[in-house]
Formats: sequence, C-alpha cells, structure tokens
Amino acid sequence: MAPNPSVESLKERYEAAGQSQVFKCWGDLTPEQQSTFLGQLNSLDVERVNRIWKKAVDVEKELASGSAGDEEISPLPDDAFDTILGAPDKEKEWREVGIKAIADGRVGVLLMAGGQGTRLGSSDPKGCYDIGLPSHKSLFQYQAERIARLQTVAEEEQGKSKGSVVIPWYVMTSGPTRQPTVAFFEKNNYFGLDKKNVVFFEQGTLPCLTMDGKILLQSKGEIAVAPDGNGGLYAALRSPLSPDNTTHNVLGDLEQRGITFVHAYCVDNCLVRVADPVFLGYSISKQADCAAKVVRKTVPTESVGVVALKGGKFSVVEYSEISKEQSERRDAGGELAFRAANIANHFYTTDFLKRVESFEGEMAFHIARKKIPHVDVTSGEFVKPAKPNGMKLELFVFDVFPYAHHMKVLEVERKEEFSPLKNAPGTGSDDPETSRADLLAQQKRFLQAAGATVGDGVEIEVSPLVSYAGEGLQVAKGQQYSRSGLVESAEELDALK
Repeated sequence: MAPNPSVESLKERYEAAGQSQVFKCWGDLTPEQQSTFLGQLNSLDVERVNRIWKKAVDVEKELASGSAGDEEISPLPDDAFDTILGAPDKEKEWREVGIKAIADGRVGVLLMAGGQGTRLGSSDPKGCYDIGLPSHKSLFQYQAERIARLQTVAEEEQGKSKGSVVIPWYVMTSGPTRQPTVAFFEKNNYFGLDKKNVVFFEQGTLPCLTMDGKILLQSKGEIAVAPDGNGGLYAALRSPLSPDNTTHNVLGDLEQRGITFVHAYCVDNCLVRVADPVFLGYSISKQADCAAKVVRKTVPTESVGVVALKGGKFSVVEYSEISKEQSERRDAGGELAFRAANIANHFYTTDFLKRVESFEGEMAFHIARKKIPHVDVTSGEFVKPAKPNGMKLELFVFDVFPYAHHMKVLEVERKEEFSPLKNAPGTGSDDPETSRADLLAQQKRFLQAAGATVGDGVEIEVSPLVSYAGEGLQVAKGQQYSRSGLVESAEELDALK
C-alpha cells in the first residue's frame, strides 16, 4: 500500500525543521492515534516555533553577556505620565470623555482569565473564586456587574435609552479553563449580561522544548504544550473563535461592532474598574495608541516591575534590573523617580491591536526552564524529571510597549484600584482575606463620601449594580449605619441603620 502523502510531506517538513524526532514513536500508534497526531502536527507552525526559540535564546545570551543589558534605564518623561492623585478636576474631565465613548458604543473590554486557582487551593478557573464576601459573588460576577452598572450610568448621563449601551466583554481562557469558564457563565445566566455580548476565546499554546530546542512529546502521539503567556493575547485575537467558526475572530468582532477603544485587565484584581471611564477618557484625550494604568510604588525595595524607559523605549523594567541607587532615586517633587508600578491594566486602540502582527516577530519570548514530564523518544519510556530538563516559552502582555507610537501612563490610587489575588488563604498578603478586606473598605469609603456614618466594625457590601465607583448613593447622606449586611439596591440601606 502506498504511504499516505500527508504523512510523508509532514515528515519531510519536520525533518527540514530539525524536528524529525516527533515521529520516532509513530509505528507504536494505532491508526486513530496517528490520525489525531497528524492533526496536531499539521496545525503547528514548526518553523515559527524554531524562530521563536532561536530569538529567545539569542536575546538571553545577549543579556547574559551584557551586550544588550547596558541599555540606559530612565524614568518616564513628563509628557507621557499623568496622575489622578490630587487632581479631581482632571479626573472629572477624563471621566466625561470616557463615558461618552462608552455611550457611543466605541468601547470593548478584554479580560485575561486563563489562570486556574491552583495556588488558592482550587482547580476552578480563578475568576470563579469566592473571596468570602457576604454575597459570595465570584470575581467574574463582580466584574460582570460592574459592566452592567457602567452601561446604565452611561445611558443615564448621556441621555440614551435603557438597554441601548453595550460594552462587549471578550474573555480569554486557556485550554484547561475554557469549558469550565463557559459552563460557569451559562450556569449563572451570564450574570445578567446579554449572552451575545460575552465572547470567549482561547489563549494559544507553544510546544515545550528541550534545552537545545527540540519539541518534547507528552505521549507517543501528542506534543507537550504550555500556554504562551499573557502576551499570547495578541495572537489569540487573530485566531478563530471556535473550530466551527474559522473565519471569525476577536479583531473582526471588534471591527463589526465599531469598537475603537479597548480596556484589558487581569481577572485576579477584585478592585478593577472594568472599562474605567477615567482611564479611557485620559487615553483618548492624550491620543494614546497604547496606555498603562499604574499604582505608586512607595518603598524602594518593593518587588514590582515599573513602567519606565529602557534604551529610550517604553518597557516594564523588573525590580531586579534596577540598581539600588536607581530604586532610591527621587524626583524634584520628592517622589521615587521609578514609581510607576505595573498592574497589567492597559488601554489600546483597535488599530494598535491590529498592528501587533506586523512587529510580533521582533518580540523575544521569555524562557522558563521547567521540569517537563515527557516520552523519551529513544526508549519510548515516560520520564518524570527530577530537575529542569526543558523550557516553556512565553510572551508578556507588556512586551508590546516599546512598539507603541503614542504610549501614555496614568497613575491611580492603589487602595481604590489594585488588590491582586495571588496567594493561598491565610498568607497575609495578596490573598482572599486581603482582597475581601480591601473591597469592603472601599465600599465603606463610598458610603462615607456620600455623607453617611458607618459604625466601627460594620461591614456593608454595596453591590456593583448599585454603585460602580461611589455614585448612586445619595440616599446615604446624613444616615448612620450600625448593622453589617449586603445591599443589592440603594433602598436596602435603610435596613442597616
């Protein structure tokens, strides 16, 4: 019987790419396994994998030798940086611009939600996590309700009819979190949002490689793969939304809907202002094609990356790359010169997101050396290594910053906008307890700013459907609240006096 030409052509292609080892166990596979494996091999751009590996290794060598590591690191230029701290007039002005863009249907939201809650002791997607609020709402629900409230606020402030303003929500999952995420949304009826305005898409993967760039096998008929990092967001925007709909992708959907401005953020921040009109309005007013929201680094030793210039280009500079002298440097106002702490909260124009493809090949993937279980293609045995034996390659979402034509940075108040959920319960920092405390403390401030008095130890959870950022609480003025409770409508505050 003549050999299957598709098998032969694939073998030739992989051999030409120096990756023929993937076929070493071919003869041990059943026809069905061979067919599945062929599909995976055929869908993989093996030449791109080689290019990515080579560039990542070359850049790492350059950095190690110091030839690329001597790029000057300097603070953000004044014309690229603004703050809302102590600037209520600017904040109000930018908010109005953002609200108008939302009301005009020009704003979409990208959520990076590919992570599992493993470090939190949960196998569910991180967005399903309940941080222990009185309502027991998940992170996904909080964010969905903020979108719903903001749509209403935009309608009311811009004189639009009820239900006419839509902020589409693009939820990026990973392979393992796709099905449980969709199932969670369906089970909860999309948290009150219209199903057609919630679009799920999937982060890409890359093969796991040996230290010398050879593709590893997870089984005799399956390549070992790993997510390509949160910077895989950009390629994922171009990928088909589903195997059944290969011509439609997120970029096409944005275009169809007339979305020109996009807010992107990570799922694990319980204080995130989804589609924040202030940040949107700032970025639009400054004609940014890409912008980052940051919080103030107050202690020189804080282990956070900061947005700064590296070799004259916008970058996130890791704390390990900044000298002690630089980290302690102060500006004329007495603030840390390098203080723009990165929180993975970004603005893009849709045009910029489309442009990423043109420079994606210039971005170097980052290498993570890991212990990767695999099949030894020589013996056919499954190996669980005791020490790192291979590498996973990933892009970071901020790797696009150097390519922006008009990059801007906005500083916001940390206690109002950033409380990440990273660690297991009881850790004492960035854990479910700190997230819960930070969110309830903010809602207490909302009530106090509205003119209410809240008793010591009283915890009032104000639903995002009642207030997005402190608005809509006029009924609290002059009131004293002495009882803890959950408030799903402003009228329910009466019961907590």
